[in-house]
Amino acid sequence: MSTPATPANPAPGGFIIRQARPEEFQALGQLMVEVYSRLEGFPKPQDQPHYYEMLADIGKMTLKPGAELLVAVDGERLLGGVVYFADMAQYGSGGTATRERDASGFRLLAVDPGARGRGVGRALVERCIEGAVARGHAQVVIHTTEAMRVAWRMYEERGFVRSTDLDFLQGDLQVYGFRLKLGGA
Repeated sequence: MSTPATPANPAPGGFIIRQARPEEFQALGQLMVEVYSRLEGFPKPQDQPHYYEMLADIGKMTLKPGAELLVAVDGERLLGGVVYFADMAQYGSGGTATRERDASGFRLLAVDPGARGRGVGRALVERCIEGAVARGHAQVVIHTTEAMRVAWRMYEERGFVRSTDLDFLQGDLQVYGFRLKLGGA
């Protein structure tokens, strides 16, 4: 498994992955709202206002035990972010995911449209997987939707498999569960 990207160890795209700083929370929240609201077939802010309020105030996720708000940055430019959960009880989705044991998860992956194609999403995913491995967890749990097919393909290429037991409805939106079984588990 690769080493987490740090300033001394940049990701292959020349950016670094690190914990978000409080002064970045607002900009990351705005980026997430922008990315999710532009997804074709995904509910818009007027359809799910509480979901978009949560995205806009993404920094609050850092108050949850075991949650890490990770960002990809290139100098001062914010390229994307994700929330990693070492404690699935804090994951906060519908369905059964919050009852998973010996697992980590991640949610709310977003990449600036201008940074796509640089491997930002993949690097954020790898950092979350590394967190699960470091904690000795047996699996990583995630969710996605039809509107996020680009990410869905990336997850499958990384080894995540569909897990229908994790599926749920968010309002009228079908949300699909995936798991990645980790080696030795």
